Amino acid sequence: MTAVTLTLIGKPGCHLCEDAQAVVESIVAAAPADPQLASLDFTIEEKSILDDAALMDEYVEQIPVLLINGKVHNFWHIDPVRLTTALKGLA
Repeated sequence: MTAVTLTLIGKPGCHLCEDAQAVVESIVAAAPADPQLASLDFTIEEKSILDDAALMDEYVEQIPVLLINGKVHNFWHIDPVRLTTALKGLA
């Protein structure tokens, strides 16, 4: 299994953050049924810019931000097709 950490950076009450979370959770939930994603072992982390001054400084204008294994994948709107393609590249 290949470990993959998906980190969502946002803040409470952010509707785009909630949308991003739903996209990430649906892709992770469907992964076992996809032969290309089944070999990935997902961890989902959520971080709030309100709890971390460094995250606030870096991402306040971009939330939600999705990191894959610590690297920025996308921000504002998380496209499920783009995310799935990126994850398949890790498998």
